[in-house]
Amino acid sequence: MNSEIKKVLVSGASIAGPTLAFWLAKYGFDVTIVERSKSIRLGGQNLDVRGAGRAIARMMGIENEILAANTGEIGLQFVSSDNKVQAAFPSDGADSFTSEAEILRGDLVNILYNSTKDNVKYIFGKYITAVDQSDNKIKATYSDGESEVFDLLIAADGVRSTTRQLIFGDESQIKFVGLYNAWYTIPKKETDTKWARWYTAPGSRVMMIRPDNHGTVRASFSFLSSEPGYQKLSNSEQKKILKEKLSGAGWEAVRLAEEIEKNDDVYFDGISQVHAPRWFNGRAGMIGDAAYCPTPLTGMGTTLAIVGAYLLAGELSRHNKHEDAFAAYEKRMRPFVEDIQRLPPGVPWLAHPKSKFGVAVVNTVAGILASSPVKKISKLFSSKEEDVTKDKIELPDFRHQ
Repeated sequence: MNSEIKKVLVSGASIAGPTLAFWLAKYGFDVTIVERSKSIRLGGQNLDVRGAGRAIARMMGIENEILAANTGEIGLQFVSSDNKVQAAFPSDGADSFTSEAEILRGDLVNILYNSTKDNVKYIFGKYITAVDQSDNKIKATYSDGESEVFDLLIAADGVRSTTRQLIFGDESQIKFVGLYNAWYTIPKKETDTKWARWYTAPGSRVMMIRPDNHGTVRASFSFLSSEPGYQKLSNSEQKKILKEKLSGAGWEAVRLAEEIEKNDDVYFDGISQVHAPRWFNGRAGMIGDAAYCPTPLTGMGTTLAIVGAYLLAGELSRHNKHEDAFAAYEKRMRPFVEDIQRLPPGVPWLAHPKSKFGVAVVNTVAGILASSPVKKISKLFSSKEEDVTKDKIELPDFRHQ
């Protein structure tokens, strides 16, 4: 146990925050999590816990719970406007889009909450409005006017983190990649199966419908746009834009538009990366999407959140000074983050073609990749093993130091 630091405040009760709290509590720290929502937020789409993230889940003793909460998705199908399958990638294939540890965001949050609630103090319905640092303490003022003193403050409250602004001002760059996405839960229909279905529409639009393990399905709709401010609009204005963008797209567009109108929990955002010149300032810092969101396009946001939380807690446990822990953490973590944040050429534009010809190309390429000869070749070069080393980061066992 670090003799200097004992009391830590974490802002955000999603994935990075509770994972950090889990490990800090295990190392003897007194941890409080403050969360703006009135309770843990159980909504959200599919996540996959892979590689180093899954290795850490195993160390936390929650891997089996994650696997038991699997969404039941058996793979991904690319479909045409008349719902005919153009390509299929089963979950047990070497080139699968579906992970064995595919879980809904809310289910993972619930598992993390249940794993920490007995050893971590949770404050719901509040958020931090002011931060005041001295050489040996940091004071956080909450939205109800109350304040509390801690040894450290860590922001883990997402891409649009308000705590980051209080700690660092405007120095972090929020890099919009030109893509908007909406996620929401809709009622299940007879046409829905255990396959995730991907439909590419002309006009740079993509729809996905994915099964869940709650008797509903998860819908998402994405479209390219250079307009940077849609996420700042009111809920009704956002819904109007989404319905306009869905108009005439074909396939399940009418259904998705109707459900947007009925739904009170549509999450709509501009897909962005967070690039920060530093992650720590005095006794305050940030992890997860608040510090280095890679975008959902990488499929690695959850892994980054879990890995970052584990490594920061570990470094704090083995250094007497928080400055040394922060420096060691950043030296270990930043190359991993920068590698993941490098989007492949053509992302997200190649998957969102403007023309009917472009849509045909996407489906044709998917069909080729899903064909038997290509699958046989890919199996020679791929492995389904959840190998930590492929994530290009070492995970020290801080428990035995």
